[in-house]
Amino acid sequence: MDWSIQEIARIAGTTSRTLRHYDDIGLLKPSRTGHNGYRYYDGPALVQLQRIILLRELGLGLPAIAEVLDRETDTVKALSSHLEWLAQEQDRLTRQIASVRQTIDTMKGDGKYMAQNMFDGFDHTQYKDEVEERWGKDAYAASDSWWRGMSAEEKQEWKVRVEKLGADWISAAESGVSPDSEAAQDVARRHVEWLRGIPGTPSAAPGGDAKGYVEGLGEMYVADPRFAANYGGERGATFVRDALRVYAERNL
Repeated sequence: MDWSIQEIARIAGTTSRTLRHYDDIGLLKPSRTGHNGYRYYDGPALVQLQRIILLRELGLGLPAIAEVLDRETDTVKALSSHLEWLAQEQDRLTRQIASVRQTIDTMKGDGKYMAQNMFDGFDHTQYKDEVEERWGKDAYAASDSWWRGMSAEEKQEWKVRVEKLGADWISAAESGVSPDSEAAQDVARRHVEWLRGIPGTPSAAPGGDAKGYVEGLGEMYVADPRFAANYGGERGATFVRDALRVYAERNL
């Protein structure tokens, strides 16, 4: 069984023009082309399109998506990993919804705010497993305690700083400068300073393996689409990794 390009565009919420572009760049080939020139797509092609859409929602560009699809040929394994990530996101969004709903109810009711409930789902706990696996439970506990001890204003300032850092990385990568350039190394310096401000990390602890930590983070930015999305996709994350590696070699 297969479907016409118009049917797939309607079902997937995209356009025939987009699907034709995916065909032109080799990202998604139709399973067959009719005598009338129409493209048709079968089940495996739909699975490929689903993966493309999921990766686009992570913020990856088409070249980065092509690299992921070429590298991760085990479709079931890849979709299982993505499903796990979606489940984590679902849990986070569910907690955010409950938190905002509670705030609205409080504003309509007695006005007694519960600060510990207002920011559930907005913090960094989504990375708990990664942090504990790579750097231990003590590292996570220290950073978690530090984060929860912040005021709402301090948390917002921190988030703005992180967003600015991510935007500067993307700008540097897209400007065409090399990872060891002065401009890239300036952003790398700020990135390491930012990391040193997080208690519990090896870069913050006296005698910690700051060099190994920074280089390891760079590798994780590239390997994990969730992190790569902060830097414009895998290509941007690769630039960040290379720049951080240069900085670590020179300064840590």
